[in-house]
Amino acid sequence: MVALCSSGKDPDWPDALDEQTGLFTYYGDNKRPGTELHNTPRKGNLLLRDVYAKCYGTADDRRQIPPFFLFTAIGTWRDVRFRGLLVPGAASSNPDDDLQAIWRTKDGLRFQNYRSRFTVLDVPTVTRAWIDELFAGEPEGPYCPSSWREWIEGRVYRPLLARRTTVIRTREEQTPAEGEGQAILTAIRSWFADDPHRFEQCAVELWRMMAPATGRTELTPRSRDGGRDAVGEYVLGPAADRIGLDFAMEAKCYGPRNSVGVREVSRLISRIRHRMFGVFVTTSYVDRQAYGEVRDDGHPIVLICGRDIVDILRSHGYASVAEVERWLASRFSMPAAAR
Repeated sequence: MVALCSSGKDPDWPDALDEQTGLFTYYGDNKRPGTELHNTPRKGNLLLRDVYAKCYGTADDRRQIPPFFLFTAIGTWRDVRFRGLLVPGAASSNPDDDLQAIWRTKDGLRFQNYRSRFTVLDVPTVTRAWIDELFAGEPEGPYCPSSWREWIEGRVYRPLLARRTTVIRTREEQTPAEGEGQAILTAIRSWFADDPHRFEQCAVELWRMMAPATGRTELTPRSRDGGRDAVGEYVLGPAADRIGLDFAMEAKCYGPRNSVGVREVSRLISRIRHRMFGVFVTTSYVDRQAYGEVRDDGHPIVLICGRDIVDILRSHGYASVAEVERWLASRFSMPAAAR
């Protein structure tokens, strides 16, 4: 068996558990330059390589894969919480997506690490009896969970899904909890401080990073945007027969104490027609009243706040202020004050 422990707080390698889909993104253990991808002290990346090589093979191949038990830190000393039984891969992905060797730069040096995707199986409780069977070399004994057995036999993914009950995020949940994340948002605000309207293009790029199936997009004229800073299309379906869902976007480059209120959100809602959805992007947060009205009334609005922006950038390798500033310089014009 493998005990996989994650703090979930490494900004350079943001492990993430999506409880609503049962998917867990995990980064390997080659987190600093100077070491070859598989030559890590605990051989974690070597294990990932071998496990994913067997994942798409036969049932006998998968029988050589150990159960992964996921634990995450809870913030008190070394205490951890059991989060679920993992298997490599996902029903919605392919071998190229499940395990990827990605390049990162640290201290001016480039190196590789793995980004892997696991599925949390629908096994709410792992019994001591099954653990005893694992130690005894009988992983498919009488106490083996049925979801594990099905995955071994036919690579059937039955994820543990947990629908979120709290749909109104607090201010704290919408803003970065640590200094580096706050500094990243400050860098973005500073970049567009001379003209906050320029942030609209940045908001489109952030949305495209989050939703890669986004098709055409167009910024609206400033003088008559009518509550829409951009319009676009989100593409669905097979490559030979795609359909597009139209969306409208509003973007606000606000300071950390300037929240998005009912007035701003209402302008976007009023511009959404039948079979459209909205995207609201802000470097700040949405106040509780506005957030509540969007969710309670069932408006199809995606709310992307300060913490989401930091998470999006980190998931694409921009984990520090310097990296984010290089990303801004490569895609958006230099602020007038810096020219």
